[in-house]
This record gives sequence, structure tokens and C-alpha cells, in this order.
Amino acid sequence: MSASNAPRLAIVITCWNYELYVARAINSVVDQAHPDCELVVIDDGSTDSSWEVIDREGVTAYRIANGGARSACLFGLKHTTAPFVLFLDADDELMPGSIQKIIAQLDSDVAKLQFPLIRINQDGVVISGPVPNLASFRDRHLTTSVLRTGVYTSPPTSGNVFRRDLCQLLEEVDYENWVDGIMLFAAPFLGDIVSLAEPLGRYRVHGRNDSGLGRLPDPKLLHKEINRFVDRMGHLRNFLAKLGMGDQLVPAKQAYFYLERSFYLAVAEGRRVSMATVLKLIRKLWSGPHSTKSKLEFSLFLVLTGMLPNRRAQLSLAYRLDVGERTVTGFLQTVFGKTTARQESHSA
Repeated sequence: MSASNAPRLAIVITCWNYELYVARAINSVVDQAHPDCELVVIDDGSTDSSWEVIDREGVTAYRIANGGARSACLFGLKHTTAPFVLFLDADDELMPGSIQKIIAQLDSDVAKLQFPLIRINQDGVVISGPVPNLASFRDRHLTTSVLRTGVYTSPPTSGNVFRRDLCQLLEEVDYENWVDGIMLFAAPFLGDIVSLAEPLGRYRVHGRNDSGLGRLPDPKLLHKEINRFVDRMGHLRNFLAKLGMGDQLVPAKQAYFYLERSFYLAVAEGRRVSMATVLKLIRKLWSGPHSTKSKLEFSLFLVLTGMLPNRRAQLSLAYRLDVGERTVTGFLQTVFGKTTARQESHSA
């Protein structure tokens, strides 16, 4: 333990049927042997051999009835004491030395710390650079983005560290089983956000991820994502109302995220998107915080996808949402080459 005789950071690993990866996640923490860090592993009613794998590692661990990620994380919270908490997915890993770098940035004024993750495949091979690309800063300026858009650029779950009092908001969530939604967007109103540009973890992409891997967009997943966003915004508005700021939050259905995902859903369902809708989305895009280069690139994607026949538009969207490196050549081959090959095979 440190001089204060108490850990500064709790790492909660929640696992459901990740027998292939959970030991790597555990060892990525244990191997750092940091005295200011406590670790607890929660097996969320796995039906494979995950619990046997966890038990062999000899760490503090609990096996509970399956209740989903949120309930498993809440259980882990109750079995840790540190003032800051990192919820590490059982298929992800921390990089060597990351815990020391995280703890060095934490104090009582910090509400959340974030860092990028390197994408790896199921075998641990790197498949893309840091996601997302984050700037280094410490302040509360993200409140402006949340009020205007309802969101801000943030890593997947394993790239976030939350102050413990912020985690209590999970007790109020009854509309989803995800962990970090409301905490991400409430954090800038409760303290400083510390953003690190250096990737400190690895995000594993495999067949059980909801997105990526070049799959065609799934309307069911997009519907869930849109509904989850609306529910989160309602929760966030109630939270902000207690701070006297509820009326400053953009209505959910006017937010860029809602409009963008609605565009994706229309493409996924085979509906034609009017150019008026595309232009409305582009206007919303250009009022946001992204770089001019990003705005230009995405505007071109929106216009082209809106004009393409639906099958090609779906391929365009799948490429956009893929997890690998994207290039103009790759885009053209995906959208035009694959479709042509299918058409030729059918005509033959």
C-alpha cells in the first residue's frame, strides 16, 4: 500500500463467457504490481470455463448470477474502496506501466480520466492505431459539447477512469445494461476531465463485438443505439436539472448523434435518404467541434452514400464503420469492386 495505506485506483474486470481472454486481462493488471491499485474480478454467470480460468489466477474474484455488465460493475464497486474506478472489459488489456501513468494524474478535482486504446484482433495482433485520437488536456470545457450535442469524443469503456461518486449514477440506470453512458456525459459537470493522448490499453475486436469487422449495418443494433441515446439524454437532462442546467441541453432528436444514426438506420433498412436530409445532417456536422479536414471527409461520405444505390450505400456505411485503417482506394474497392463481383457472379 501507499503512504496513505489505501489504494488510489480500483480496477473492476467483469466477465461473461470470455474464457479465451480473461486471464490476459487479469495479468495485464497483476503484472504491473502497483501498490496503489486494487483488483477485483466479477464473473457474471459465465456458462463456459471463464470461472475456472479466473479462479486459477488467484486474485480477488466473485461469481454471481448473470445480470449483465451494469449489475456486475455495481457488484464490483461494492467490493472495492479506491476513490477512482476503471471498468476493464474481460477481452481488453492494459499496457505495461499504464497504472502508474494513470494514478499520477488523479486527484480529488478529477471527475474522469480518459486515454486511447490500440485495437487488436482476437490473437492480440494490432489492427489499427489509437482510437479515438485524443488531445492532452485537463479542464471542463467538454460541458459545452455535451450541452450542444449530448456527446463528446470518448474511448470505449476500458479507456475511462471514473471518480467513485460519479459511478453512483449507475444506480439510477434502468434503460440499458451498458456501463459508462451517463457517467461519460455527466463527468464534465462534476470535475476536471483529464485526457491523455498516449494509448494505455488494448481494445480487442472479435466476433462478439457489436460493431466493426466490416459487417453490413444491422438495423436492430442501430434501433437499440438510437433508443439508448434518447433514454440517456432524458437521464442526463434530469441530472442537469439538479444543477439548474436542464433546459440548456439540446433536445435528443435535434442532436447530431441522433440525426447521424437515423441516417445510418435508413440506409440499413433500404430506405432512400433525401438530399435535404443529408444537407441537414451536414449543416449540423459543420456546427460541431471536429477539424475542417474531418468535416470535409465526412460530408463527402454522406453525400456519396446518400446518392448511391442502396446496396452500395450499405457497403459504404460498412466500410465507414469498420475498425481497420481506411483509405480512398479501400473505399472504392469495397463499394464498387465487391458489388460488381457479386453482380458478375449472379449474372454468370
